[in-house]
Amino acid sequence: MLAVRDQRDKAAFAQLFDHFAPRLKGFAIRSGSAPAQAEEIVQDVMLTVWRKSDQFDPHRAQVSAWIYQITRNRQIDLHRKLGRPVPEELKEDPGSEPDASQILAVQQETTKLKDALSRLAPNQREVIEKAYLGELSHQDISDKTGLPLGTIKSRIRLGLERLRHDLKGMR
Repeated sequence: MLAVRDQRDKAAFAQLFDHFAPRLKGFAIRSGSAPAQAEEIVQDVMLTVWRKSDQFDPHRAQVSAWIYQITRNRQIDLHRKLGRPVPEELKEDPGSEPDASQILAVQQETTKLKDALSRLAPNQREVIEKAYLGELSHQDISDKTGLPLGTIKSRIRLGLERLRHDLKGMR
């Protein structure tokens, strides 16, 4: 992000886009947007990231937090424009700015999750990442990998059980 902000680096922006676009689309869909609408939101958000990269301050927020906030605001604007009620998970709560302890807790949880994911068997980690980070359905994963659907489902189930066990102390 700093290369995009400081040098208008197109290759760095392409990496940002490739990383965030599928995640933002999944976020938008889970927050109540139709798939086509989610794609429009992602395009608009990433264009905003490029245009307003000079406003990014790494001391105020992580790149992901900044980009997800832009996405959330864009969704709220769209829902209001279309005259639809804003989904609960998007509603703004005045004074809900996270404090330092909340930010630290999320960062620690993220680290624990990454560690737990890294301890999974590679075949389980791969399908879980495709399902939850890549927003692919079980059938899509089966089609892309050539593995039977039952194998995909078993690997996800076993991997999630392992993650639950490894992360049971978290909220």
